[in-house]
Amino acid sequence: MKTVTCSAPVNIAVIKYWGKRDTELILPTNSSLSVTLSQDILHSKTSVSASPEFEQDRLWLNGKEEDITKNKRMHNCFRETRTLREKMEEKAKAEGKTLEPLSTYKVHVCSENNFPTAAGLASSASGLAALAYTLAQLYELDVSTSELSKIARQGSGSACRSLFGGFVSWEMGEKEDGSDSFAVQVAPESHWPDLEALICVVSDAKKGTSSTAGMQSTIKTSPLMNERIKIVPGRMEGMKKAILEKDFESFAELTMRDSNQFHSVCLDTFPPIFYLNDTSRAIIQLITEYNRSSPDGKFKAAYTYDAGPNAVIYAPKENMKEIIQLIGHYFPSNKAPVEFFADHYQIQPNFDDFKPKDHVEFNEGVVPVQPVGSVSRLLHTKVDDGPRVWPESESLLNEEGLPKRTA
Repeated sequence: MKTVTCSAPVNIAVIKYWGKRDTELILPTNSSLSVTLSQDILHSKTSVSASPEFEQDRLWLNGKEEDITKNKRMHNCFRETRTLREKMEEKAKAEGKTLEPLSTYKVHVCSENNFPTAAGLASSASGLAALAYTLAQLYELDVSTSELSKIARQGSGSACRSLFGGFVSWEMGEKEDGSDSFAVQVAPESHWPDLEALICVVSDAKKGTSSTAGMQSTIKTSPLMNERIKIVPGRMEGMKKAILEKDFESFAELTMRDSNQFHSVCLDTFPPIFYLNDTSRAIIQLITEYNRSSPDGKFKAAYTYDAGPNAVIYAPKENMKEIIQLIGHYFPSNKAPVEFFADHYQIQPNFDDFKPKDHVEFNEGVVPVQPVGSVSRLLHTKVDDGPRVWPESESLLNEEGLPKRTA
């Protein structure tokens, strides 16, 4: 039996992916660009074992066994990686060499997230990226990360971006076979160390409309979506330039505008899709006022929302303490402080000292203090690396290829 364990990060897009031109190959209607966040805070971890003794492919997600025959997206990853391994074995045989016939073995897969699944925190992206990367390690595939991203893309579109650290573009491509639709790194995680992120977890609940169903409904019914498709290419170029130049002013405006437009397209879908709730909108108002009252008139923070109510706020490191104090004041918690905000980077916020420094025009009444628990927790994170390989001791599977932990 051979076992490999890897983890993959969450990525949060600043130019959003929404809509497929091919639902089988998962080819997007527009390119997208994301920031890879630290696995120390959010990650999906996957162990895969392959053995001639296994009778069937089996899958456990967060401690519960799932019917793998119903998971077409995972099958895509299995099929593509097994095919590449099979070609390696055939080539070795033709050269008179021997490779273990791993492509013929059944596999056991165990995957865990250290955050809620399907709650708008990009769990499918990190989960499918972890699967594709772990299978590539198991089969010892000699492929580039961009080539592997094509396989991850067929599991979950955004997963292709979680195979790189730093700032990542998913180039939509033009070919019908999807061969030119893959992820590339715009800049590594070391490029802009000053940029950080705060995730405001508004809801851990599974969202009402899945991304897959939502985006196809948008494609069919939203006239506004046609306009978005025309606008995104210019935004992609602007965002790449902003990142390479570490221009937060341009980065912030593009990020917020694209988030706003994405949710406008959701509202224009018929029937409409509501991913944001009252708490989400209150955070937008608060960040807008924080930026409006900025002493030098420049943006100090940028909000963005994926297909869910949870806010992600990007900001330079020097502003993060102010932002955490603002959110903590207007969205109070009844949890123990460490449960609400695990101070990973030792910011030591004071939620009573919430008024931003030198913001003389800041309107404290921009939103009322929200009901206790409206934001369940804050996750402070930073730009970080791509997938990691873990030692054998960190495997989620035991010596028999079964989960060490079950729900």
